[in-house]
Amino acid sequence: MTNLAREPLERLSVVIPARDEQSSVASTVEHLHLELSLHRIPHEILVVDDGSRDGTWEVLHGLKESIPELHPVRNEGRHGFGRAVVRGIDAARGDAVVIMMADESDDCRDVVRYWKKLKEGYDAVFGSRFMAGGGVIDYPQPKYAMNRLFNGLLRALFGFSYNDTTNAFKAYRRTTLDGLRPFLSPHFNLTVELPLKTIVRGYSWTVIPITWRNRRVGVAKLKIREMGARYLFIVMYVWLEKYFSRGDYRKEGSS
Repeated sequence: MTNLAREPLERLSVVIPARDEQSSVASTVEHLHLELSLHRIPHEILVVDDGSRDGTWEVLHGLKESIPELHPVRNEGRHGFGRAVVRGIDAARGDAVVIMMADESDDCRDVVRYWKKLKEGYDAVFGSRFMAGGGVIDYPQPKYAMNRLFNGLLRALFGFSYNDTTNAFKAYRRTTLDGLRPFLSPHFNLTVELPLKTIVRGYSWTVIPITWRNRRVGVAKLKIREMGARYLFIVMYVWLEKYFSRGDYRKEGSS
């Protein structure tokens, strides 16, 4: 039986890494803020500018005048998707964190559903685009094939049924994220590190169906050829932890 957390949640932090997202970040933030406000969810939105060379930073500061819950953050150190996410997590003041993309590929309504599930006591809530009720719109076929192949490999290696580990759009209690440190992945492989560690270290989690649509403007930042070895590294690291760490990193009280 899953041991659910008892600590109530009071504030949601949404962390959005952004690199050259001038054309989409404003609508992402505006739609997210509207959805969370309609459901009366106390929140902050942390957009982390990860070395943008366009007008992303200026757009964010213009938005802040009308959305005080928006907190633009600059990743002043080395750049990379994972580093930007961790910068946002470190700056977040909420007791729950949702990680989502800046290109409007993630549905803001799913953020509300994540929050409600976390409030039931789960340590983490994962979404799946590939279960009943979920879906994808305009998913590039080569990327889809690679996604299904890699997620199948993860299911075989770790022995779980979850089928969308590689998606970045997930929700965690802050206490869970603290228990997943240190974060090792500087790039998109952080999207795999966080859920795998959550599962391996014995935190409670559940899955809900979510929807995803391909970006309508801008250029995708994920380069599959560059990420192969990085994904493999973090997968094998967590696999070794699962089978050889003798439970040294598991959540207290988990079996």
